[in-house]
Amino acid sequence: MGKNWRLITVTLACALISLNTWATNNAVILLYHHVSSTTPKSTSVSEQTFRQHMQYLADNHNVLPLKQVVEALQNKQKLPDKTVVITFDDGYDNIYDNAHPILKEFAFPYTIFVNPPLIGEANYQLDWQQIKQMSKENVSFANHGKQHNHMLGKRKGESQQDWLNRTMQQVEEAEKMLQQQIGYSLKYFAYPYGEFDQALKQKLSSKGYVGFAQHSGAIASYSDFSALPRYPAAGVYSNLKTLAVKLNSLAMPVTNNSIKDPKAALPFQEQTMTFDVKTADMKSLQIACFQNGQPLNTDVSENTVSVQISSITQAGRHRVNCTAPSKNNKGRFYWYSQPFFIPTSVGSWLD
Repeated sequence: MGKNWRLITVTLACALISLNTWATNNAVILLYHHVSSTTPKSTSVSEQTFRQHMQYLADNHNVLPLKQVVEALQNKQKLPDKTVVITFDDGYDNIYDNAHPILKEFAFPYTIFVNPPLIGEANYQLDWQQIKQMSKENVSFANHGKQHNHMLGKRKGESQQDWLNRTMQQVEEAEKMLQQQIGYSLKYFAYPYGEFDQALKQKLSSKGYVGFAQHSGAIASYSDFSALPRYPAAGVYSNLKTLAVKLNSLAMPVTNNSIKDPKAALPFQEQTMTFDVKTADMKSLQIACFQNGQPLNTDVSENTVSVQISSITQAGRHRVNCTAPSKNNKGRFYWYSQPFFIPTSVGSWLD
């Protein structure tokens, strides 16, 4: 009996260590734009829905500042289980009018990515006085570029290197404006429209920036810090029942992805994506991948996953999402998203 009890105790302890290892090396970043009932539905949540989201977070999660979470993961330090970060893109004035009072009520920190030249110039944007006030009230501000444009679009006759230099210069100029106005520089950059390619990622990283995108998934110490995923929480993604699954997700530990660059072109032919996963806490045989909500043929051989991606016939932003249930974290799923950014046949980008 004594030996059996010790064996049971050791087994439970090992399971708990495994659970803590994965769950405390993990966070989810939410992405909002508008909190309003009069703005475009695809990027908006009503005040009522937003309050419901915040109440769910208060009841079930730990909301921490973006900087604290990023630095903890970069330094492989533990986070509280079910850590969540709240972010906004674009700096709309309805954040101040509608979201900020609710977030103050819950005492939640959050981050807004802004286009500094638009602040105080466009009537739908925050102004610097509001930003400086909010900076004293648990809000941090970061870089969303000089203009909200498609950064992957090259000018006519522009070389790849000239495009990259020009784009990076715009990022640096926006960062300098932010630092002058608010007194600090996080060197966090959110890609407009979530669009990036391999060259831009590498350039940002070489300059010391952390990049934030708009494909879905949780983040961990092994994530790509030049394009961290965030879960959109507005429009069709605002339903709390489905959002709760994402808020409880875990970052899938993916390496050796055969897709090296998310920027693609039409025609996008059917192809195979392969990647490796660490499966210590993952039911790897239950990995399922989806494209536009449709299941894809997925094969798992040891630690390698092969996914048959369907052809893409329309320009725009697309993604393949893969999930797998956790062994020790009941009801929670590992999540990985591979985005694709495709211009029109004449090279223009869709908003």
